[in-house]
Amino acid sequence: MSVAFVFPGQGSQSVGMLGSLAAGEPLIQSTFAQASQALGYDLWSLCQSGPDTELNATERTQPAMLAAGVAMWRIWQSRGGAEPTLMSGHSLGEFTALVCAGVLEFETAVALVAFRGKAMQEAVPAGNGAMAAVLGLDDADVEQACTEAAQGGVVEAVNYNAPGQVVIAGETAAVQRAIEACKSRGAKRAIALPVSVPSHSRLMRGAGQRLDERLQDIDLQPPRIAYVSAVDSQPHTDPQDIRNLLVRQLSSPVRWADTVRAILAGGARSIVECGPGKVLTALNRRIERDKSIAMLALEDEASFNTALQGEKNV
Repeated sequence: MSVAFVFPGQGSQSVGMLGSLAAGEPLIQSTFAQASQALGYDLWSLCQSGPDTELNATERTQPAMLAAGVAMWRIWQSRGGAEPTLMSGHSLGEFTALVCAGVLEFETAVALVAFRGKAMQEAVPAGNGAMAAVLGLDDADVEQACTEAAQGGVVEAVNYNAPGQVVIAGETAAVQRAIEACKSRGAKRAIALPVSVPSHSRLMRGAGQRLDERLQDIDLQPPRIAYVSAVDSQPHTDPQDIRNLLVRQLSSPVRWADTVRAILAGGARSIVECGPGKVLTALNRRIERDKSIAMLALEDEASFNTALQGEKNV
């Protein structure tokens, strides 16, 4: 079976994540030890003990999610799991995909995403930026609501996650106006998210410039596993092209629905979410309802066994 691996971004982290699996799987501890060495603090302790407020700080969340995804990928490999034909990731998850595809060295990527998180937080002062989830509206309706609500400010669609599920981001007041505009158009829900960084909006362009400068000193290799970017839902192989995409990504929408469709068009019959939680798996099932396509999530011993057994039965 042709299998694709996808990696989640911020929002899937939680205190205690991977704890039960780590008890019998030394690759988790060794992977987090590598990350801790690169960061200069104990990342595993933070993930297991918190507090939530510190783990949820953007510059801490990003290396935590990267390390978690890489650890799960290493376990999959160590247990003889099938090598995927495609990889992708949602937002921060693209960096995890690039590590697992051999484009970025793990320790380099850990330090890079910590820098990325810090640059994102510093680009917009706390309280000045916001994000909101809109459920039950077509993409075009959400976009029109943002256009009308902007009123000289910034608010735009930034995550096209699945049919009827779009995230918007921008300046706080403009996002609040857009929430009301979406409700007036019949949205089932339009709710502010508990974040202060307006990710993937044009307000992140300054952070993108800083990331671009940092990336100039980092070596990238061509992917050994095909990589599809959620920036444009296209495959990319050239290291300089990928470097440019990572800069664009900060202030460009995540086109997840189109990316999943591109993965399936590329022949994948199974999509495996590699990392804590099942956020992407739920989105993937909303994007593609064909039950013959396997949508799996690796997060604990049971899910690993299910996924590995499924590969053997094909």
